[in-house]
Amino acid sequence: MSESEVKKDDWERDLLENLALASLREQRRTRNWGIFFKLITFLYLFILLFFALGWIEDGRVRIAEKHTALIDLRGMITPDSMSNADKVNASLRSAFQDKNTKGVVLRINSPGGSPVQAGYINDEIRRLRTKYPDIPLYAVVGDICASGGYYVAVAADKIFVDKASLIGSIGVLIDGFGFTGTLEKLGIERRLLTAGENKNFLDPFAPLDPVQKEHATHLLREIHEQFIQVVKQGRGERLKDAPEIFSGIVWTGQKSIDLGLADEMGNAEYVAREIIQAEVLVDFSPHEGLSDLFSKRFGQIVFNMLSDYVLTMR
Repeated sequence: MSESEVKKDDWERDLLENLALASLREQRRTRNWGIFFKLITFLYLFILLFFALGWIEDGRVRIAEKHTALIDLRGMITPDSMSNADKVNASLRSAFQDKNTKGVVLRINSPGGSPVQAGYINDEIRRLRTKYPDIPLYAVVGDICASGGYYVAVAADKIFVDKASLIGSIGVLIDGFGFTGTLEKLGIERRLLTAGENKNFLDPFAPLDPVQKEHATHLLREIHEQFIQVVKQGRGERLKDAPEIFSGIVWTGQKSIDLGLADEMGNAEYVAREIIQAEVLVDFSPHEGLSDLFSKRFGQIVFNMLSDYVLTMR
């Protein structure tokens, strides 16, 4: 066989191999997209079925038997966190309105946050306890329940802790820094114009004004007194007569029981099983909506499919 005939055979063989590989890639791509759309269709029908049967309500799976509603309050209680008043209060309302809720466990692991947000949640808990007198609400403390976290907890029927939990910090603070003279040393001129003699209230680049300091202290005392009254209202006669309770320090779970800041030892499972006597826990915690979760998952699936497509084209 001549050299030209050998080269022709090699070219034909390479062409057939490339055609076969391209066909395999196309079959694989078609199969992947087919699986993808079948999964989407199945998921859509599955969700429709759950809604039709009433097993999903407000993005949560419903249980047909009596249960304990669980709501997690984690992290800082601030307007832009998952533990803000709007989200937590919506979860509380859903839990109390569920016809199969026998009791509610508010599981708290928070160092505090906004007194306004904590106050909103405290008010809503007390309102719901009045509206649904047969449904108790118990606070269960994890690692820490301090400041605004405890502000929320005192609205509960009882507070359960672990012996090593940190409880308390019943106080209020304003923190900041003083940079008096710093700009001058750096050769920077600050130009601050105000209308109102106290508009530069607690300006970190100016010496601390005695009048403004006194006013800030008055604000702190006023909010602190509000906090104290909320604690006394929530804990009632269980609270021991000990001035240090409101000093702003924290105690262990065991000591908090001795002081009347908490009631008993126990976790969420114990409270559901032994106190509420509805062992099944249904999570009503603030979560991303079903549509948000679906869109994220959908986006990930599409990304994976496109990545696979690009790889097969190489």
